[in-house]
Amino acid sequence: MAFTRATGKHRRPSRLTRTTAQVAGVAAITTTGVIGGLAAPALAADEAPVEHTGFTQAISVGDSLADSIDAQATAQKEAADAAAAAKKAEEAAKKKAAEAKRAAEAKAKKEREAKERAAREAERKRLNRFVSPIAGSYVSTAYKASSGLWSSGSHTGIDFHAASGTSVHSVGSGTVVEAGWGGAYGNNVVIKMNDGTYTQYGHMSSIGVSVGQTVTPGQQIGLSGATGNVTGPHLHFEARTSPDYGSDIDPVAYLRSHGINV
Repeated sequence: MAFTRATGKHRRPSRLTRTTAQVAGVAAITTTGVIGGLAAPALAADEAPVEHTGFTQAISVGDSLADSIDAQATAQKEAADAAAAAKKAEEAAKKKAAEAKRAAEAKAKKEREAKERAAREAERKRLNRFVSPIAGSYVSTAYKASSGLWSSGSHTGIDFHAASGTSVHSVGSGTVVEAGWGGAYGNNVVIKMNDGTYTQYGHMSSIGVSVGQTVTPGQQIGLSGATGNVTGPHLHFEARTSPDYGSDIDPVAYLRSHGINV
């Protein structure tokens, strides 16, 4: 059975007609902010009803919008590449600076160690050197000289010419084992040298060291004088194999063996 739709001025529009009118001219808005207007043709009132499937119509993007998206993606990639390159350059600069710092520190350490070695060597040489007990003096009485002035009948050391108050020096490095009155030697000092020998300094007017004290070459140990069994001021010097009287050896040969010309 066929039905016809009533016509007339006061006819109410059908649901299909209203829906079609609302759809017409809807604007499609993209995520990039570009607005594309899509005009939907008006559906005739008498056309067949549209089947609603529940799917949304896909909207195609124009060439200009695609180009804009591509340009934006390219710019983002270039910015990312530039940032990565900058970070890589920064890391390389930091690595180079760290390597330069390590090299500088290694060089400074090497130079410091070289200076320390040189200082130790200089100190070793200083401590191992020998000097004359009286600077600029000479031997006034020889070793083994004969005279009734000595109880043994001969001189057990050598005498250096020196006025009272002249500085007396240790001939080398060692430790003081005697410092004080020594009978016929007057005020005397005996030093055990680092090589195991002993040296004695007699007739001094004053003593400037004490037992147990370590001394170095050229260090002042007292002042020359005329104490003990003497006929005048001078320094009596002996080289010994022990700290005791009677163990004397040739002091001239002893000093010369250590580079002192007397």
